[in-house]
Amino acid sequence: MDFSAAYESWLNDNRLSGEAKAELESVKDNTKEIEYRFGAELEFGTAGMRGIIGYGTNMMNVYTVKRATRGLAEFIKTLGEGASDRGVAISYDTRLKSDEFALAAAEVLAANDIKVYLYSDVHPVPMLSFAVRRLKAVAGIMITASHNPKQYNGYKVYGEDGAQMSPEDTATVVGFIDAVDDYLEVTSPTDVQRKKFIKKMPASVDKSYYKELKKLTLSKRAVKECGKDLKLVYTPVHGSGYIPVTTILKKIGIKATVVEAQTKKDPEFSTVEVPNPEFKETLSMGIALAQKIGATVVFGTDPDSDRLGVAVKNFDGEFEALSGNQVGILLLDYILTRLKEEQALPQNAAVVKSFVTTGMAKAMCKQFGVELFEVPVGFKFIGEKIKLWERDLSHTFVFGFEESCGYLRGTHARDKDAVVASMLCAEMVCYYASVNKTVYQRLMEIYETYGYVLDCNVSIPFSGLNAMSEMNAVVDGLKTKPVKNFDIYDVVTMRDYSKNVKVDVQTGTTSEIGSPLTNCVYYELENGSFICVRPSGTEPKLKIYYSVKAHNKADAEDALEKMKDAVNKLIK
Repeated sequence: MDFSAAYESWLNDNRLSGEAKAELESVKDNTKEIEYRFGAELEFGTAGMRGIIGYGTNMMNVYTVKRATRGLAEFIKTLGEGASDRGVAISYDTRLKSDEFALAAAEVLAANDIKVYLYSDVHPVPMLSFAVRRLKAVAGIMITASHNPKQYNGYKVYGEDGAQMSPEDTATVVGFIDAVDDYLEVTSPTDVQRKKFIKKMPASVDKSYYKELKKLTLSKRAVKECGKDLKLVYTPVHGSGYIPVTTILKKIGIKATVVEAQTKKDPEFSTVEVPNPEFKETLSMGIALAQKIGATVVFGTDPDSDRLGVAVKNFDGEFEALSGNQVGILLLDYILTRLKEEQALPQNAAVVKSFVTTGMAKAMCKQFGVELFEVPVGFKFIGEKIKLWERDLSHTFVFGFEESCGYLRGTHARDKDAVVASMLCAEMVCYYASVNKTVYQRLMEIYETYGYVLDCNVSIPFSGLNAMSEMNAVVDGLKTKPVKNFDIYDVVTMRDYSKNVKVDVQTGTTSEIGSPLTNCVYYELENGSFICVRPSGTEPKLKIYYSVKAHNKADAEDALEKMKDAVNKLIK
């Protein structure tokens, strides 16, 4: 069925809601818009679905949510007796229609005699991940588009281990979804099914989550000494982090000053351009409040509270928004330092990071005698390492992080956790205050110890139905172009993650990477620097990552510009 026929089919179906019919009629004279809405089906990948909110097969709406959930329900039925009774935990954030989509998913599952644990209010990703594990649920659903602009929403599925569903299980679910041709098929439960199978998430789950987080504190004495005087500003940026972040800080003895205007659950995210704490602009209201009250640090979380942005004062007394890589190396240094000081660092301790995250982690882990593992982008791959090590006991997970402001200490959850990261960052500030030092001072000391590394990523936006194929074509083109250097930096090896091979540029010899497959080209440079190019899995952007090691910041910035020019010429 072509896009015009699909459009007409939806528009003339008496099962279509009045809202949907009105929206589709409003675009009847816009062929390009109709093609976007019905020229494809919203892809369900290993990160679930994510798309612009609206009606059509290529949009996020109640019909695409129900169709995906019908596929998930069929998958659960194949897992044997008892799987349906174990149930599915469902949470959602503050985005437009998140609560509606969560209820729609719950009703589809109930109509299939599958138990549901549904939160009665917004809860972040890490708490959903924890709930799946705590309740021994068979799966979890999180309605969110994370840090994307307000026009987006999404649907993420979690496996029984609390990590995002594995690629293998996802492929099976996709097969069941693809078998559903009728988007508008009614899948409502009876009143008996609704009452029997849709359960309110037990309040004890939240209590257990906070209890687990408190076990992960590392500097109780420093917090007791300095926490009461710490001036910390926090903004949830209209998202789901407000209650959990302020709750855990209060439980360890720190009172945060919140940006009141940004505590409102506002699906328009009206006070920011985008609700992404990676950007200093998103933290601007928090920084303004911090300057007003003389605060030391500013925290900000995204709508589903799996990402934490941090701003601290530099040597000039100005607030500087730290990158995800900088917060990551600060937390890595802090966690390993405190575990070592307390003689609690396991002999088989392991740290996991995505391969696009700062190259500094390698030298830092080596200094502490800790093994570092690299995985593809996506926190589910960090979750897979935790699962493996719990089974074979070969390593003990101590920290995992991604450059996109995602951090996890502990194994209570299997996804990024901005709540535990907020707790750790707050006590880290107290720890350094207790020895008359600032976090920024410690960051500069880390650079002095391990060498300066400038990490930067550039996003090139794509649009239209063919955005993903066009981005993949750019990456595929790079694999055919031999590159020996990027200006002043020689290439040592080129990794092709789509084939799981690494090529030595000098000799031409190849070896296996030993990694899950993903379409990505990664250039290892001579001094530990790297360049990586990959299409984003969550938005139509080609991502280019640079990690530049140099003697100092000025040299790194100069080298970065030369490398950017070289990459731009190569891509064009």
